[in-house]
Amino acid sequence: MYLIYKNQYMQAVGIVASVGDAVRHIKVGTAVALMTFGSYAEFTVVPAKHLLLVPRPDPEVVAMLTSGLTASISLEKGQMTSGQVVLVTAAAGGTGQFAVQLAKLAGNKVIATCGGGNKAALLASLGVDRVINYQHEKIKDVLKKEFPRGADIVYESVGAEMFDLCLNALAVRGRLIVIGMISQYQGKDGWMPRNYYGLCEKILGKSQTVAGFFLIQYADLWQKHLDKLFDLHASGTLKVSLDPKKFVGVASVADAVEHLHSGRSVGKVVVCMDPAYSQTLAKL
Repeated sequence: MYLIYKNQYMQAVGIVASVGDAVRHIKVGTAVALMTFGSYAEFTVVPAKHLLLVPRPDPEVVAMLTSGLTASISLEKGQMTSGQVVLVTAAAGGTGQFAVQLAKLAGNKVIATCGGGNKAALLASLGVDRVINYQHEKIKDVLKKEFPRGADIVYESVGAEMFDLCLNALAVRGRLIVIGMISQYQGKDGWMPRNYYGLCEKILGKSQTVAGFFLIQYADLWQKHLDKLFDLHASGTLKVSLDPKKFVGVASVADAVEHLHSGRSVGKVVVCMDPAYSQTLAKL
């Protein structure tokens, strides 16, 4: 398989360069996506059963993989309906952009947090009802004043103090979906666990639910939700925002990861492995 674009070590899209003798349902030249370890490469060997069929191997597809699928499946499992208040943290990132749009498409009021004017502008363009730019206003104060009843669903990916803030802003019978904790991933000692004191007492008092979501455990739903995201994007209903900073070739991967963790990225951070080849492919 010839990989063209990718982000993070377990998501990529590309073109099948060769197949094994026993593979019948996938042919050379087929556009595919994969979510397996070892995606930081120009070529990789992947069991055929792990491949997802895609219309084209474009960078927008990379964003639909871990980020889009996490948002789509977790919100479904979080029992999101319509007429709810949905709070999305780090909303201008790769997965946040999908969460806010899917929540709006379902008929909900969406609150989104971000840091920076460019990110706030992106979220406003996606139809977010209330953008909270924490560089200019305190998230806690805005939520307390403007949404005193709390959020019915919180889509949380920051962790640490943000998790505490979101838990305190959760409505009675609300559901807090934890899809990550990016604030805790870096540090000299690596990923450091954190204790959340009083968690049981808080959720018991308001009949709340705190649920973790790890995409790898929902592989049986990937193709179904990926197809849905494709259809929404093809119809123009769903926008896919890619970070404007360009990263080209294997040597740029470390810089791309650093940019992702810097807090400066807007949309999905993508590495283009072969720009010459990618120019021959049409967009979705």
